[in-house]
Amino acid sequence: MAPEESAEAAPLLRSFERRFLAARALSSFPWQSLEEKLRDSSGSELLLDILQKTVKHPLCRKHPPSVKYAWSFLSELIRKPSGDSVTLSESTAIISHGTTGLVTWNAALYLAEWAMENPAGFAHRTVLELGSGAGLTGLAICKMCRPRAYVFSDCHSHVLEQLQGNILLNGLSLEPNVAAVAQHLGHDTADAESPRVTVARVDWDVVTVPQLAAFQPDIVIAADVLYCPETVLSLVGVLQKLSACQKDQRAPDAYIAFTIRNPETCQLFTTELGRAGIPWEEVPSHDQKLFPYEEHSEMAILKLML
Repeated sequence: MAPEESAEAAPLLRSFERRFLAARALSSFPWQSLEEKLRDSSGSELLLDILQKTVKHPLCRKHPPSVKYAWSFLSELIRKPSGDSVTLSESTAIISHGTTGLVTWNAALYLAEWAMENPAGFAHRTVLELGSGAGLTGLAICKMCRPRAYVFSDCHSHVLEQLQGNILLNGLSLEPNVAAVAQHLGHDTADAESPRVTVARVDWDVVTVPQLAAFQPDIVIAADVLYCPETVLSLVGVLQKLSACQKDQRAPDAYIAFTIRNPETCQLFTTELGRAGIPWEEVPSHDQKLFPYEEHSEMAILKLML
């Protein structure tokens, strides 16, 4: 945020800070002033400043408010730049219809937090998500990080059906297919209010390089997809295919987030990446915890150089 904008926003930031630290009723926050300021300034930077003054405040990290209060505040905050909060329809069962993709897992929340801390990395770019599941990560990125286009993908019919419903539930429009998204990418959509969004069926074991290239991804992401050795091998296989998708002489960036449940499975993933000739590095952990999940879960994000 420019210095003059920062000075103008200071009273607003102080107001949010004092009310949040006092756990005041959400209705007392200056939401209308925030909406007016968002129309006249860099929205993502202002929202990040508010996060620093509230949920990321040192006092809150030491003495966090209730999960319900923090969640309600974040839902209201997300609503302001997008016109809606992130709303999800999920299964109440961990495994339903033979798939685990109908619920949101911890690494999806972790990756969404990291993306919201690093919105510039997604702004005006095309994102392909592998194994989107219920869609929480993608919806947060679409609303907070201003991507140019976003491709949600999965392979299970029930997951794809739920994904489409969640996207529409959050006020985003769905393109009928990837070709329609690609057609619009030829135009300047940097100032569009929302990204071009589509849902695609992608079976990692059978998808081809030309099919993946049609998505024209700048960034590839995935969260909590390291279930077992079989899925690890399938994931590395599709990453190899993506490495062959040259766009302007550059392969897409890739970020894989996962919960470390079984160290052997994680070790297998990095070993197979080495065999495939895919370099990787661990992304430094971020401090803020915006979403309510098991805090004792150990999670990580790897950046892959495809």
